[in-house]
Amino acid sequence: MNAQPDPTADAPARPRLTLAHTTVAVRDLDTMLDFYGRVLGFQVTDRGSPAPDAPEMAFISQDPANHHQIVFITGEQPPDHAFVMADHLAFRTGSLDDLRAIGARLAEAGVDDVIPISHGNAWSLYFTDPEGNGLECFVDSPFHVAQPYAAGLDLDRDDAEIEATTREALGDEPDFQPLDTWQDAFAERLAAGAGEG
Repeated sequence: MNAQPDPTADAPARPRLTLAHTTVAVRDLDTMLDFYGRVLGFQVTDRGSPAPDAPEMAFISQDPANHHQIVFITGEQPPDHAFVMADHLAFRTGSLDDLRAIGARLAEAGVDDVIPISHGNAWSLYFTDPEGNGLECFVDSPFHVAQPYAAGLDLDRDDAEIEATTREALGDEPDFQPLDTWQDAFAERLAAGAGEG
């Protein structure tokens, strides 16, 4: 019996991909730029049209290492959106105080559809922009928690109370562990699979 050649033997290693930006179809570019700038703190890095009669595009970012994190493009019909938790863009922030500040800015802007959620591995605010696009702003918790998981989040509690509540609710779950422990194990899995085709 002849041995079959391994089709992955000479295959190049899989490259590591990092999500860099997303493109969003918009109806009213100025309204969207106002909301993302005034409420969420993005800056326009470029704006224009690639050719006469082509749609206008605006590039926005909060990261000097990334010219754009979002590109808004006019002239396309924006899609209908599902429930915000299933159809959204997510932005990581650095602390629960940052999340509270975002919540306050949303309240000042009259955004009244904010849903605070604990995923165990992250604490999040879900809401929609002026055109109904779903958004999430979140901060990582210090835990790994098997997903999906969602429970209420009370940002009026202090950081220690929120962390203790999360630990109390999930600490007995089989996959509950410190985030850095899970990250180290996942890094090993990625390294082991890097040479596979």
